[in-house]
Amino acid sequence: MRIGPYTLPNRLFVAPMAGVTDRPFRMLCKTLGAGYAVSEMVTSRRDLWSSLKTSRRANHEGEPGPIAVQIAGTDAQMMQDAALYNIDRGAQIIDINMGCPAKKVCNKWAGSALMQNEPLALSIVEAVVAACEPRGVPVTLKMRTGWSSEHKNAVVLARAAESAGVQMLTIHGRTREQGYSGHAEYDTVAAVKTAVHIPVVANGDIDSPEKARDVLRYTQADAVMVGRAAQGRPWIFREIAYFLENGVHLAPPLVAEVQRLLLAHLQDHYQLYGECTGVRSARKHIGWYLRSMPGGEAFRDYMNTLEQSDAQWQAVKDYFDELSSHMDRIPVTDGGHHSASRVHAGAFGYEESGA
Repeated sequence: MRIGPYTLPNRLFVAPMAGVTDRPFRMLCKTLGAGYAVSEMVTSRRDLWSSLKTSRRANHEGEPGPIAVQIAGTDAQMMQDAALYNIDRGAQIIDINMGCPAKKVCNKWAGSALMQNEPLALSIVEAVVAACEPRGVPVTLKMRTGWSSEHKNAVVLARAAESAGVQMLTIHGRTREQGYSGHAEYDTVAAVKTAVHIPVVANGDIDSPEKARDVLRYTQADAVMVGRAAQGRPWIFREIAYFLENGVHLAPPLVAEVQRLLLAHLQDHYQLYGECTGVRSARKHIGWYLRSMPGGEAFRDYMNTLEQSDAQWQAVKDYFDELSSHMDRIPVTDGGHHSASRVHAGAFGYEESGA
């Protein structure tokens, strides 16, 4: 599929996730089969552009294109300026956030809260498209099915966005009211796909190859976007791609490969965030990789006491060295998450709390 002038290698996308989809994570997912990845949300507030947090989110050094940056805000002029700011720093696609349900975003009428105010939402879309079009930069839009179960207006907004020049739509199958609770529904995604002529991406609860296949079939969407299921399992993209092509599962990754991927990810992470912030923000990534692994919970408790990057990196290496002496491949359950039932935590020198 295409977004403007860009032909994407496949229809498996990484969802933008605050605090997760930074440049090292996006590049890792692309290496492991994702065809497209969108940055963390960048604010439209000019006074925050020089902050360290925003500068890191706008860092695309060495990242293969197309570079897609998501922007969020409530004022059309500020959003227009934010689009141009990010284009000047390497953005090749601008994505408008109308999908984030976070209270600190929605209380400011940004993110999915914009779906309550259709005229404002459309004015922002029109302003961003007007800024991007002369630069040859496509604009995309990510939104939810609506504000609440009684106020689902994704189809109306999708048609308006297409008319305004948006070139791709991503629909998360929940309302703002749901947050991330309950289950995603795909009837609205299918309705949007029927209503417009631009590419539509299905998002929400895509956590296995089978789920990706079923959602693509049901909605007729052009692509699927994977979010939380990629945390600690970035190889899910190649697993989905293999399953869609062959109808059978790809073998789980080798322990040695996961070790190599995680250690390289940590090095990139430290380089972007620096020593102190890098060590602390890396803990969640390590925890995701090790969830349900043998000795994983106890190892995380130990890891959280480490304050130096070299000590953290070495501890992870030692953990996987020991794991590889017990198994060749990462064990998985039917849902795709790690299963450690066959190896006792004590084999790793870490005793589970309460054991």
